[in-house]
Amino acid sequence: MDASDFAKELGPELAEALVKRGFTSLTSVQESILDPALQGRDLRISSQTGSGKTVAIGFALRAIASEPAADRPGRAAPRAMVIVPTRELAKQVDEELTWLFQPLGARVVCVTGGSHYREELRALAQHPTILIATPGRLLDHLRRQSVDPSQVLAVVLDEADRMLDLGFREDLEAILAMAPPEHRTHLVSATFPREVKALADRVQTDAISVEGTPLGTANADIDHILYLVQPRERLDAIVNLLLAQPGSQTLVFARTRADVAEITKRLGEAGFTVGSLSGEMEQGERNRAMAAFKRGGLDALVATDVAARGIDVQDIAHVIHVEPPTDADSYTHRSGRTGRAGKKGKSLVLVAPAALSRASMLLKRAGVKYRIEPIPSAEAIREARARRLYDELTREVEGESLDPAVRALAERIAGGESAVVALARLIARVHGDAGGEPRTLTPVSAPAPRPPFQERAQGPRPPHDASARSRGPASPRPIPGEGWVSFHVSWGQIQGADARRLLAMVCRRGGIRGSDVGSIRVTPSYSIVDVASGSAEAFERAVAVPDPRDARVVIRKWQERTPRRPEGNAPSEAPPARGPRPAPGRASGGAPPPKRPYPPAHPKAEKHRKVVQVAYTGKVPAARPSRPSADARKRPRPA
Repeated sequence: MDASDFAKELGPELAEALVKRGFTSLTSVQESILDPALQGRDLRISSQTGSGKTVAIGFALRAIASEPAADRPGRAAPRAMVIVPTRELAKQVDEELTWLFQPLGARVVCVTGGSHYREELRALAQHPTILIATPGRLLDHLRRQSVDPSQVLAVVLDEADRMLDLGFREDLEAILAMAPPEHRTHLVSATFPREVKALADRVQTDAISVEGTPLGTANADIDHILYLVQPRERLDAIVNLLLAQPGSQTLVFARTRADVAEITKRLGEAGFTVGSLSGEMEQGERNRAMAAFKRGGLDALVATDVAARGIDVQDIAHVIHVEPPTDADSYTHRSGRTGRAGKKGKSLVLVAPAALSRASMLLKRAGVKYRIEPIPSAEAIREARARRLYDELTREVEGESLDPAVRALAERIAGGESAVVALARLIARVHGDAGGEPRTLTPVSAPAPRPPFQERAQGPRPPHDASARSRGPASPRPIPGEGWVSFHVSWGQIQGADARRLLAMVCRRGGIRGSDVGSIRVTPSYSIVDVASGSAEAFERAVAVPDPRDARVVIRKWQERTPRRPEGNAPSEAPPARGPRPAPGRASGGAPPPKRPYPPAHPKAEKHRKVVQVAYTGKVPAARPSRPSADARKRPRPA
């Protein structure tokens, strides 16, 4: 498609903008949005992440962008509002629509949380045609009356599923209620789960679906790989993956802000240039991290799901998931940061052996095909690094001219007896600048695939044994002390501990599975956890390392405390074995013991003895006459 084709479909102004941007063709979703039958309709735009949906939004708003903005002194009266969940996505949409609408003379303004109100008010006073905003900041400006919604002709909800996940449902409904009744509402998302469809049914009228790719279709440009790794070795696995693919842009997804900070710190200590992106960072820090990542100045960018929405870097080659996400839609958005604009990419998922089945089901629900591979070993990484360096140093480059002084120095070194030592030092320096040393990981093999259910059901059955139920399970679990080692955890009920949270924490910190954990006893101030003896030694070494996520929780091997005896009172023989408890009031085989008489004492003691005897014999004493009430005592007696 050339400039004349663009002009025929979009007009000369937008065609000029596309040609300047380097467009030679349109993506599927961009072509679909140009259908004349869509004019004046509410749209539900869905397509793969990275397929050009932002430019497709611009095509849907091209007629509105041609109209001048209303003149409201000191206020903005935009013709269209685009609402996005995060600051990064707002900035990306702002950049895309700015160059697209520049030939039309349409002004685009962006307002987000974390920005200064004074600068935003100054920009809103310049009469923008298109307003891009995050939900909370837009609702704030509407209530402050710095934005007048009376002239809005279209509202676009970009990444609507993520806005609902972040709890913006009430804000979105309040914003849409302020817009004029005749406005158009467009929803844009890579996925349309049930919650988004319910919202769309409430806020849209006679909507039509626009699918650049069939809903749920996986991106064929992304290679999905699962790596089995022990939980305590996740950071070592990330180090090896970064060393195995030097020079490529890598985005690392972590679940929480604390994880982002910890991984960023540890990778920096390993020798990598790493940036981070999370919700707690100031906007200036986020902008600097994104700018460094886009220009290729970082080995990796570590981010949370929410903060990574809006990262539009076409050269991201790898996405590393420190842990699998909780749902298929999140995985689709995460992996969609790579394989953009027709380029190939890899989505690498680190999975604990115990979580393999859950991760497999997650990827199947996302509609992607995956394979399981081992983490690159330290030996393989060193060998590949040496091979690349050898090829780089010995490769002949046509027309290459070396500095005469450098060449003379090389010849001098090569002719001397210390040539090997000099080359070794040079290689060591190059390796020192190329990143950290690879790590040695515990090899984890993938489990053998289970046969289908039909094959298992049709297999031979064992003979029926009526006494099997009475015998109980064939392989009973060992009791504590026989095959189990107890560990003391300085976390009890007062601090909010329960069995479920304790199980998750000890498995994460000790790198063990749930089947390796026996009984869990929770007391008000501490807990006792039994670990299988085969895993106890490695577990004890792993939990000895402090964890920043629960730095106050200390786990150590439990040591039973024996009661102290007074000196000289050691027992001369072992205590007798306990037998069945005798019946109350009788010895273990003799006559009932004699009744113990009450010693004569104070008269009150004699009175107490009589009461006890009455209670024992069951004789009830005569009831005492009740005392007359005060009113009865005041009444005159009869004559």
